[in-house]
Amino acid sequence: MFDKLSGAENRFLEISGQLCDPEIISDMNRYKQLMREHKQLEPLIEKYREYNSAKQSMEEARALLAAGGLDRDFKELAEEEFSSSKSKIEELSENLRLLLLPVDPNDDKNVIVEIRGGAGGDEAALFSAVLFRMYSMYAETRGFKTEMLNSNETELNGFKEVSFMIEGEGAYSRLKFESGVHRVQRVPETEASGRIHTSTVTVAVLPEAEDVEVDINPTDLQIDTYRSGGAGGQHVNKTESAIRITHLPTGIVVECQDERSQFKNKDRAMKILRSRIYERAQAEQADKIASERKLQVGTGDRSERIRTYNYPQGRVTDHRIGLTLYRLEGILNGDIDEVIDALITFDQAEKLKAES
Repeated sequence: MFDKLSGAENRFLEISGQLCDPEIISDMNRYKQLMREHKQLEPLIEKYREYNSAKQSMEEARALLAAGGLDRDFKELAEEEFSSSKSKIEELSENLRLLLLPVDPNDDKNVIVEIRGGAGGDEAALFSAVLFRMYSMYAETRGFKTEMLNSNETELNGFKEVSFMIEGEGAYSRLKFESGVHRVQRVPETEASGRIHTSTVTVAVLPEAEDVEVDINPTDLQIDTYRSGGAGGQHVNKTESAIRITHLPTGIVVECQDERSQFKNKDRAMKILRSRIYERAQAEQADKIASERKLQVGTGDRSERIRTYNYPQGRVTDHRIGLTLYRLEGILNGDIDEVIDALITFDQAEKLKAES
């Protein structure tokens, strides 16, 4: 571990020097890449330096105690310093082990969230709107910005599908475990007999891909325009501003119709397309490299059932880690940090097991 830490500190110092180099500063892409790496290393180096400082204090206290000849008060101070430094070293060692785990290169990125109604028809569409509100409120509490990209509304104010971007530092690190099938159990307002219905909604969380990460050949795109539709009113317009882009090599299709401007719809559709292609390429790479070591909480597969929201019991259960909370209302109002933190902790624990 300490060889890795020493190497990381040397790299940190090297990057710090490069960031002052006028030649590097003039190359914006290179400069941004180094800044990102510097920022990722900074928490690790700070903890490593804290560790070294605590270790030095412990060794100095040990040497004083070993030499003997101390008066009672000074000996007590030395013993206290030795004990507190030792405890701090143990705590910092655990922190350092966590910080040395492989970093997900996407953690600091913005995300594109796609929510689609699954089994359950109108009820699934209504719950899609509930999840959209939950994530939007969560983003607000974190100081993230939410931007609607595309939506297909129903007459009952649900969503057959909705895509939106959440912008903010660390957005992907907080939301990446939300991909999968979310199940809701409740009595629909239209259900006269009071029977509980079970519906499903699919959530996909994609890291926003930058232009430099995904090279899309314009000749691989089939772009169609059409008139936007929807539930009526402001969501219908009479010009062909809606955009459908098909990426021919992968067969990925993206539609955008929320804006009246064809240019804006195309720009948003390309953002989604770029992120979907990036996600697919990453998934293929991960399967090749570590198919036998899927340590993430769940696989991130859109077909995997990850969570149940039970209205009659006021219960939310995350099936991947066996976490059950009886505060459904708060969670649906965006207070989901407890669930997210538990998922991150579980993932870290699994990775630590693999490392050891």
